[in-house]
Amino acid sequence: MTALVAFALTLTACGGPSNNANSGLKGADNAIGQADINPQDAAKVKDGGEFRWPVDQLPDNWNYNQLDGTNADGRRMIDTLMPNLFKQKPDSTIEVNKDFLDEAKLASSDPQVLEYKINSKAKWSDGTALSWQDFEAMWKSLNGTDKAYEVAGTTGYEDIEKVEKGATDQDVKVTFKKKFAEWEGGLFSPLYPKAMSSSAEEFNKGWADAPKITAGPFKIGTIDRTAKLVTVVRDTNWWGDKPKLEKFTFRQVDRPALADALANGQIDFFDIGSSVDNFTRAKSMQGVTIRQAITPDYSHITFNGADSSILKDAKLRVALMRGIDTKVITKALLGQMLKGDAQVTGNHFFLLGSAGYKDNSAVAAFDKEAAKKQLDELGWKLEGETRKKDGKELVVRYVIPTPNPVSDQIAKLVQSQLKEIGAKVDIQAVPSTDFFKQFVNVGNFDMTGFRWLASATPISDSKGIYTLDPASTNQNYGRIGSDEVNKLLEQANGELDNAKRLELANEADKKIWELGAQLPLYQLPGAVAVKSNVANFGAVAYANRPYDYIHMGFTE
Repeated sequence: MTALVAFALTLTACGGPSNNANSGLKGADNAIGQADINPQDAAKVKDGGEFRWPVDQLPDNWNYNQLDGTNADGRRMIDTLMPNLFKQKPDSTIEVNKDFLDEAKLASSDPQVLEYKINSKAKWSDGTALSWQDFEAMWKSLNGTDKAYEVAGTTGYEDIEKVEKGATDQDVKVTFKKKFAEWEGGLFSPLYPKAMSSSAEEFNKGWADAPKITAGPFKIGTIDRTAKLVTVVRDTNWWGDKPKLEKFTFRQVDRPALADALANGQIDFFDIGSSVDNFTRAKSMQGVTIRQAITPDYSHITFNGADSSILKDAKLRVALMRGIDTKVITKALLGQMLKGDAQVTGNHFFLLGSAGYKDNSAVAAFDKEAAKKQLDELGWKLEGETRKKDGKELVVRYVIPTPNPVSDQIAKLVQSQLKEIGAKVDIQAVPSTDFFKQFVNVGNFDMTGFRWLASATPISDSKGIYTLDPASTNQNYGRIGSDEVNKLLEQANGELDNAKRLELANEADKKIWELGAQLPLYQLPGAVAVKSNVANFGAVAYANRPYDYIHMGFTE
């Protein structure tokens, strides 16, 4: 599943200059590659310390695979505690995570059979060893056959025929009934214990307040919803390299307060995102460095195509998209931060600089006159400043989180642009802690905006976003899709030939543009403001699943 982020998320660091105070950031069209993390050998990273990590909200559910669990901040906390079977590297390649697996291989391609060998040292916090039964239970809960399980997505799991024990309990054999190409990465990651899938009630609600069983370098210290913080501390039962840090504190910090919190030593970094104010502040901070790497993170607008929404007509959605100038929005948000021109994103699957990227946005490209003409043809006639059809005004409810200056700025730009074509935008600002659970996840909006954090497996990651399943929302919050898109995504996810898979995904992308499902705005520059004495962390590029929580820390 793809994680969600609402639009732009010790002692004060001693020494260290601020970062090139007059320089701008690179654009997102640079090639994917190197992270910018102040790499340091373990001997140069001090033992101990607390790293303070700002978040927008605490997890709505510690089960990442449950519909409410897909928030990106929650995933970052979960990854300190739970097994990720693979690790994404900065250049978007994937490797086996040896802390949990000795080996993972494609044993057969027809039928497709995977074989996993679990690290014999890997234990759950209740003392039981990780086993094939955890894999089996996870597959059964996520394959979509039991609708009582409120899953965020079934991708990959629905293609599995059976999960079996191999030579030992730590040998897992997974046989597919349909081929699944991007199995390295998201499948069975994060892994959960079989007890969590023992019933739909346990899966849906059992981990809503706290994780019950863990298996990672850290364990829960405290969950304090009143103080809006979570701490994780070293787990002495961890079998891998000892973490450098003693403790992480994940604390909810409102977006407008991030720069002050870093300057005052209350947090150790913040994601600059698309906030020029935070970029400007960070440049002037002593003991803070701005790090940057191309990151799979982009902002977009989601449209609602459900029958309850005024935007249920695809042609109306596309007409409105044609009235939104994404170049103006991108320049307004990023222009003052970048060395070169800000570039819009024209693809729902592939980001600028990646091998599969093609701009497929022509059908919904900005053209104010074309937008007006299309609205006229659809029967939305201009009466005064606002269009009407059958006596009903064209009023679109745009839901945004607050406090969030970036969301606010984007929404007001969209409001101004759509007013010029006769559409009225009613901006509804809701508390950021309620934004996903009470609005986005349940389709309580006409338009809304947030960031998608993609991964090194973008096609399978996106299947639950763009597939329309009558029985499950998955992450298709706008309930927009077609049999054609479903079929193309099925084909792409089952295509083992890389070039053909990219081609199929681009065909699906063209159809998604025609449906007016989502309007990508811009890819984030991937800039992070971080204390200068922080080692092995910063702008990690694609190496965010999981972050390297074990080796990050502070220099002496």
